Amino acid sequence: MNTSFSFNRVTVLGVGLIGASFALALRERGLCGSVCGYGRKEENLVRARQRGIIDDYRLDAAQACADADLVLLSTPVGLFKTLAGEIRNALKKGAIVTDIGSIKGLLVHELEALMPEGVRYIGCHPIAGSDRSGIDEARADLFRGARCIITPTAKSDTEALQIISTIWKTLGAKTENMDAARHDEIYAAVSHLPHIVAYALVNTVGTSVSEQIEYAGPGFRDTTRIAMSSPELWRDVSLLNRENLLRLIDLLQDNLGIIKEHLEKCDAAGIEEQFSRAQALRKKLT
Repeated sequence: MNTSFSFNRVTVLGVGLIGASFALALRERGLCGSVCGYGRKEENLVRARQRGIIDDYRLDAAQACADADLVLLSTPVGLFKTLAGEIRNALKKGAIVTDIGSIKGLLVHELEALMPEGVRYIGCHPIAGSDRSGIDEARADLFRGARCIITPTAKSDTEALQIISTIWKTLGAKTENMDAARHDEIYAAVSHLPHIVAYALVNTVGTSVSEQIEYAGPGFRDTTRIAMSSPELWRDVSLLNRENLLRLIDLLQDNLGIIKEHLEKCDAAGIEEQFSRAQALRKKLT
């Protein structure tokens, strides 16, 4: 895709899997001049520079954002508001701030309100990545074929929205605009709840037969793969999407209760009906 813009300086706040992949993808497509990284661990930033992911780095978020044309928030979402407060006075007029957080909802409006005059914010959520994190897993094609949800508000700058949408399309993603609250409802069900279930399932097995977990086969490994994801990241996601998750956990308990009742009654037909219903729904995924 041809673009009519590029950024002289891009700042990535949080050089992990997504942030580093974003930087690599921008470089590959000639969308940036230089990339400055920020993070809590200097060792990681040094390695990112050695790998050519970033050109330089700062250990102070505000300093990292000085003269940046585009700023990407890619730390755990629980830090977004704090970082936005730290960098707001360093952002130059005309800059665009965006993010890759899996929580939107009220957070989008709170971040938007923290932007100084002349700075545009557009919320995004690329559905990419894996249970593995860090710059060693970063790659320029991570977003190719992935869905990217963009969550504009009534106050969003039209030009900035178009630029952000074009960036993700240029990186190979399929973009879709969505209301921020709707985003959180959907991803609570298809992403956030599954992570909680995976953590709970591993803890359940660890509590009942901890010494035997090493005998788990591919089914258990596949089912619980996402329990290898960052506890810090998913702690923040869970708390920020608390209301949706509490509702879904109640619904999950209801469904487990139905299966439990069939088991108590040795109701083979009832058990099979529940499993068949789930199988039919699962087949709808491509």
